[in-house]
Amino acid sequence: MRMMSEFKEFAVKGNVVDLAVGVIIGAAFGKIVDSLVADIIMPIIGKFTGGIDFVNHFIALAPIPAGITPTLDAVKKAGIPVIAYGNFINIVLNFVILAFVVFLMVKQINRLRRDTPKAPAPPEDVLLLREIRDSLKR
Repeated sequence: MRMMSEFKEFAVKGNVVDLAVGVIIGAAFGKIVDSLVADIIMPIIGKFTGGIDFVNHFIALAPIPAGITPTLDAVKKAGIPVIAYGNFINIVLNFVILAFVVFLMVKQINRLRRDTPKAPAPPEDVLLLREIRDSLKR
């Protein structure tokens, strides 16, 4: 029973809950970035590079039989080992975009967190004089 109460205390701590929320949001954000790269950025890059699709760029480490379409999925399904450098390029680009977006988010959050500088507290003699003034008004 003691172990369960310790686990409950650990799991309910603010840092653990914040971490769990961060992981869940991070996973969802990763899907958004994957879609951004695959559906928007890579087609634009493909357009500027003459229609190159990085996903199907690979080096087969064994001969591809005549009946198999030379696409990455088809070659992998056939059990032929490949070096999928195009997929690696996609993942690196995905990381760069994700890092840039996170940088922009952190920069914006830090800008919003900056508090306007508060006026320094008046010296004690000024406070004392104000108290005297207020008591004389009464």
